[in-house]
Amino acid sequence: MCDTSAFVLADDGEELLLESVDYIRPEGGKVYLRNIFGEERTVEARIKEISLAKHRVVLER
Repeated sequence: MCDTSAFVLADDGEELLLESVDYIRPEGGKVYLRNIFGEERTVEARIKEISLAKHRVVLER
């Protein structure tokens, strides 16, 4: 299975935020993420990039 991972930009590159992401919802300056295991994260960020071929989402604070 090809799982999508979410990363957030950090000073020293990209930091892994959540693996196996299956749901993403931007809402008022925040991004809500949920993975296939039910883990949830809400981050004050915006979506910078989504690569479906590489299975990655990059967020920027």
